[in-house]
Amino acid sequence: MAFNVNEDVRSCDVVRLDSTSKRQNREIGRVALFNYGKDYGKLVVIVDVVDQNRALVDAPDMVGSQMNFKRLILTDIKIDINRVPKKKTLIDAMEKADVKNKWENSSWGRKLIVQKGRASLNDFDRFKLMLAKIKSLNGVILETLSSSFHVSSVLSGIDLQIS
Repeated sequence: MAFNVNEDVRSCDVVRLDSTSKRQNREIGRVALFNYGKDYGKLVVIVDVVDQNRALVDAPDMVGSQMNFKRLILTDIKIDINRVPKKKTLIDAMEKADVKNKWENSSWGRKLIVQKGRASLNDFDRFKLMLAKIKSLNGVILETLSSSFHVSSVLSGIDLQIS
């Protein structure tokens, strides 16, 4: 922020230098994601901003609590709610704004869902996934080779001598 000081020292106009700063997203109704602790990966809604470092957050399946902004990642999703709404009002507003569906369809949400799925795999499942990737990769390579030139014409050009 920059201050434009007029001739009278007591009157200052605050000018925002960066219109896309993260601080402008710290608003009531902004959906955020926990990035630390036991609730890691859970979506919450900011219901009140306590000060520049903390906010009161709430979600349908948790008790409202005070959280540091360092432990939250703000998303682009925003819902229209009043300050510190009741739980029923919050749930209705989240359903109306279709927050869960918007999150699951975003690239960020899809990426986290895939990460959680891979983290839940056991050793044998990871092994089967590796085999499936190899099999599909080999199929793609063979299709590419066979479509670009005929395999028998390549093999006929090779002279195999067994001694």
